[in-house]
Amino acid sequence: MGRVFLRHPGGLRIYSCAHCDTPLTNRGELVSTRFTGATGRAFLFNKVVNLNFSELEYRIMLTGRHIVRDVSCKSCGTRLGWIYEYATEESQRYKEGRIILERALITESEGFDEGE
Repeated sequence: MGRVFLRHPGGLRIYSCAHCDTPLTNRGELVSTRFTGATGRAFLFNKVVNLNFSELEYRIMLTGRHIVRDVSCKSCGTRLGWIYEYATEESQRYKEGRIILERALITESEGFDEGE
């Protein structure tokens, strides 16, 4: 196996994998905190880095039928949530291309000011 290259999302507040502390995204990418995953509360983000993606899968969720991929940490392989690839309901299309991270599986910490 080759070397795993990671990206850092930057920002003042960083969300990381709770298992291995790999940085995933920042507060500026947060869209909503009003989602629910298998472990409870979940957050919707515009952009997340350092992820691996599963194969496409059809899922029936509370908001309708979606085509999704599970996402896992690129460093340790822990499943963290999913990405919405396609929503069948017009009202749910805003989720397409966005990522859900389950709150119990990530940590939030201070980042750094990119202007310094």
